[in-house]
Amino acid sequence: MAGADDVTPFGVAGSILKVSSNEKNRPTSADMPGGRCFVTVDLGGAYYNTKPQVEALETLLRKLPDPSEPAPPPVDRPKPGRARQLDAVQVKDLIAGYQAGATVYELGTRFGIERRTVSNILKRYDVPMRRRGLFPEQVDDAIHLYSLGWSLARVGEHLGVDHTTVLTKLRERGVPTRDTHGRPRS
Repeated sequence: MAGADDVTPFGVAGSILKVSSNEKNRPTSADMPGGRCFVTVDLGGAYYNTKPQVEALETLLRKLPDPSEPAPPPVDRPKPGRARQLDAVQVKDLIAGYQAGATVYELGTRFGIERRTVSNILKRYDVPMRRRGLFPEQVDDAIHLYSLGWSLARVGEHLGVDHTTVLTKLRERGVPTRDTHGRPRS
C-alpha cells in the first residue's frame, strides 16, 4: 500500500485512479492516504488524434532542403543608397518642363525620381501647382455620362482623370453608384 510520501500532485504513485460518472463511486479524501484526493485526467484516448499533425509535419519536412547539400549562396541585392540628388541645371529643367505642361509623373520618369520628389522640388521653388481634379462643369458631364451607363473608368479616361476622382465627385454630389456588374449599390 502506498504511504503518504508516495502521494504526488497527479495521484498516488504506482496506482491508477479511475473516476466514474457515478457519484457513489467517486473517491473521497478518506479513500486516499494522507487525506488528500487527487484526480488524474487522461488527455489521450478517443479524442486525441495525432495523425493529421504528423502528416503536416512530414509534409513540411519534405519541403526542407537536404541537409547534406551545401546551402545556396546568398542573393546579391543592391544596398540602399542615398536618394538621387538633382543638380541646379536639372532642377531648372524640371521646373521648365512642368511649366511647359509636363506632369509630375512624366518628370519623375524623365529624371529618375519619385513624383512626390518632383512635387517637393516644385514647392521648394514656389512653382504654382496646376489645378488637379474636375471643374464643376466637368462634374456635371461626369454625372451625365455615368447616368448613361458609362463606367467610372471610361468617364475618368474621357475627362483625363483617375476613376477614383470621378467616384469621389459623384459621391460628393450624392449620385448613387453601381457595382462592377452595373447593379445599384445598397
